[in-house]
Amino acid sequence: MIQFDEKIYFYLLAIVPVMVLAFFFFQIWKKRAQRQFADSRLLRRLAPNRSSFKSAVKLIFLLAGLTFLIIGLVNPKIGTKLETVKREGVDIVFAVDVSKSMLAEDIAPNRLEKSKRLVSEIINQLASDRIGIIAYAGQAYPQLPITTDYGAAKMFLQSMNTDMLSSQGTAIDAAIELASTYYNDDEQTNRVLFIVSDGEDHSEKSTIAAVDLAIENGIRVYTIGVGKPKGAPIPIKRNGVVESLKKDSQGEVVITRLNEAVLSEIADEGNGEYIDGSNTERAVEYIKEELNQMDKKEFEAKQFAEYKDQFQWFLGAAFLFLFLDIFVLDRKTQWLKKLNLFNESHYE
Repeated sequence: MIQFDEKIYFYLLAIVPVMVLAFFFFQIWKKRAQRQFADSRLLRRLAPNRSSFKSAVKLIFLLAGLTFLIIGLVNPKIGTKLETVKREGVDIVFAVDVSKSMLAEDIAPNRLEKSKRLVSEIINQLASDRIGIIAYAGQAYPQLPITTDYGAAKMFLQSMNTDMLSSQGTAIDAAIELASTYYNDDEQTNRVLFIVSDGEDHSEKSTIAAVDLAIENGIRVYTIGVGKPKGAPIPIKRNGVVESLKKDSQGEVVITRLNEAVLSEIADEGNGEYIDGSNTERAVEYIKEELNQMDKKEFEAKQFAEYKDQFQWFLGAAFLFLFLDIFVLDRKTQWLKKLNLFNESHYE
């Protein structure tokens, strides 16, 4: 496995195509200038030792040297040893509501961004638990399978938005049913599902049936409410600017409200708890305590160890190519001139 210490230096590779373009346009300008001075036949007689390809060779050496130098600055490391470590944890799945009602701004900056922040803060408090992420609206979509890669989880979490699912609505039952397929360890005693939503469930009857099925599979269902009971309109934005408010078929502005009753009912039926997500710090602390009280399942995880620096190889290659660039001259080399590898002697 490879790691990079200073990835920011990769941006310096943009120099390479810039230098290639500069070299190309310089050659065009030079040829035009030479034609104004004399015709090509006379130029070959005046400068018989001028090589027509060595300038390109020098450029290749220079670019290779710079490329290897930049990679050396990034300092790639290679994991030389694979270790098996023992970890203890709980399998946790986050089902995040991405329906249009989550755009309401009754909680700053809006319900969806608040939900993503809540889940991210919960992940920050985890040690060795495995996590998965589901996005749902009118249907449920597997965003990230069960993993211990918290960095990947946060990346997928931040990419979630209300346009990722074409089917609108709030089908909590579909999210619970999908979550039931996430837990792939039959020996895991504690399986936890966190539903992060405003509680506007469009399938309440089937949701309770889905919760009952989750209980049979050993899943505890917690709900996190995001929003305010008094509600707020759903803004329709373009380029970050509010153009209008969402309206119903009769032209009335739609007001979406946090339905704590539905979320509490789901949590009670699922042997979990309803958590008010308006205060991030308080909600995260409560969830942390709940998870700490649960029995942990021990499992094995393989990871690379003893990463070794590899920058010295790239710096060595960089200095070699830069050294060659300095000592390669623009004029023809005598032995190459005799070999005529590039069919240049016929111009003389």
